[in-house]
Amino acid sequence: MTQTTRTGTTRTETAIADHGLIGDLQTAALVTTDGSVDWFCCPRFDSPSVFGALLDDAEGGHFRIRPAGVEYTTKQMYLPDTAVLVTRFFTESGVGQVQDFMPPAGSTATDRHRLVRMIQCVRGRMSFEIDVAPRFDYGRHPHRAELSADGVVFSADGASLTLHVVREPGDEQRARVQVEDQDVHATLDLVAGEVRGVVLESSADGPPRAVRVAEITDLLDGTMAFWRSWLAGSTYTGRWREAVQRSAITLKLMTYAPTGGIVAAPTAALPEQVGGERNWDYRYTWVRDASFSVHALLRLGLVEEAAGFLVWLGDRIRERIGSDSGPMNIMYRIDGSSDLKEDSLEHWSGYRGSAPVRIGNGAAEQLQLDVYGEAMDSLYAAARAGLPLPARGWSAIRSVLDWLVDNWDQPEEGIWETRGGRQSFTYGRVMCWVAFDRGIRMSVEHGRPAPLERWTAARDAVYTQVMEQGFHESRQAFVQHYGTDVLDAALLRMPTVGFVDGRDPLWRSTLAAMDEELVTDSLVYRYDPDASPDGLRGSEGTFSLCSYAYVDALTRAGRVDDARSAFEKMLTYGNHVGLFSEEIALTGEQIGNFPQAFTHLALIDAAVTLDAALDNHGPVPGLR
Repeated sequence: MTQTTRTGTTRTETAIADHGLIGDLQTAALVTTDGSVDWFCCPRFDSPSVFGALLDDAEGGHFRIRPAGVEYTTKQMYLPDTAVLVTRFFTESGVGQVQDFMPPAGSTATDRHRLVRMIQCVRGRMSFEIDVAPRFDYGRHPHRAELSADGVVFSADGASLTLHVVREPGDEQRARVQVEDQDVHATLDLVAGEVRGVVLESSADGPPRAVRVAEITDLLDGTMAFWRSWLAGSTYTGRWREAVQRSAITLKLMTYAPTGGIVAAPTAALPEQVGGERNWDYRYTWVRDASFSVHALLRLGLVEEAAGFLVWLGDRIRERIGSDSGPMNIMYRIDGSSDLKEDSLEHWSGYRGSAPVRIGNGAAEQLQLDVYGEAMDSLYAAARAGLPLPARGWSAIRSVLDWLVDNWDQPEEGIWETRGGRQSFTYGRVMCWVAFDRGIRMSVEHGRPAPLERWTAARDAVYTQVMEQGFHESRQAFVQHYGTDVLDAALLRMPTVGFVDGRDPLWRSTLAAMDEELVTDSLVYRYDPDASPDGLRGSEGTFSLCSYAYVDALTRAGRVDDARSAFEKMLTYGNHVGLFSEEIALTGEQIGNFPQAFTHLALIDAAVTLDAALDNHGPVPGLR
């Protein structure tokens, strides 16, 4: 997919959607449609940024490659079935391109990462300008640049980045390089068919070296082969395959290979409302988001990520057995640690002035009971997919459910991490029902010992309570929490998880109420913040996870034509390479952290469910 994005030689403020994502399964970078890396954290997703122009164009740092001194237009695409991003430039004198990729770093944690930028003149001739302006530790540490014949070493406070130049013998006069204020500026002249480039390496084991074109070509071929081999494991052959596969690749790009943790997004502090304060750091592993992601990938037949995440999840549970605050936090760093102290970068202006720029996340220790249901649902799905259920794993599951039996009936913060006080959230109760239900199923289907009478009594008590207190008679709808009449789009998942049949009159009336209040041309708001104060100023856009969950709910309610229309409309809000952020603003602009695992996993779920319904000419059952 391609899209013309801008003309001119001066950098304009870049929209959130004007990016593609590359990564090596340990960290990731965002590349703008005019060839600038303006977000890159190293050596991990949750490490401090090196390039952060996304959040402060003046002070954040960037790594830019573009035509020098002429007007140009650009288009951007992925090479098919890969995470190799191509940015093409069109000028009066020729066509050029930059192919950006990161060779997979493997499953062992390392500080060594390579960002390859392969520069090519496709037609005519082109002069490229290259600007490398790192800002280590979110721009809090000044750096030094040491220039040599074969590249540059940038260093600050013990960290270093090495820029290797791609060149061939006789290239000495082709590039012109200068250092200004410890940043590097260069120009490179190419004619049709010529390929050069640069390789940015973290923690290199030697000085800059001349890299030959054949070497980066081999790296490109190996990276493409990796992605195509991985994607070949998908069993999905249905409709919207391109969107589904791009979403699968995006989820894979957000997986930290050494531990199996999946980040909610590779970015921090992108606003839910431009100029507002809802600016959160999503570079961590939420149990909920990762569980959803695993479930979505399992539906495509991709089991490797599920196996890795289940090991990660089991380790987290065993670490907290006996804890008074429960067997799981709601989120962790990707290595499983729980230090997510929230802070603000006061020296950064934020995306389009959206402050504060938050790093860390103060919601880490909130009580959100739904995470237990999502975790158990993913464990059950993995077992159904044929993954083993080891004895230590079952012991961890029992400890979770035994704790939940005694703790499900209490106020909590809820799925949306509101900061307006604890409530008895209906969605949280529904997911507690899911936790007990899946535990019971696993015990029976796999012959595992369990206090089934106790779990069954708890499951039935949750169900009864939700039906008696979670359904508002005058609104004829399930509501956000007990004692309110506020609707909540999280409840769109009730038929998905099998709590209620999608054709049940109680559910159809709930869906009708949401149609009237939360849905706008297929886009869905999470809830009405004016009716349900969440402790924060400002508003937000429609929530893309909810929009795809709406498609799933429509399908299960038998409204298949409506579901297909809503799905097709939602696809039009994706960016030029099929990526989605967290939310859609009133103008159709993408807002919130980008790309968002929640959105892409929900796209996969909606597509699989709707495709099956279209093939079967009717709704699909609730338990996936």
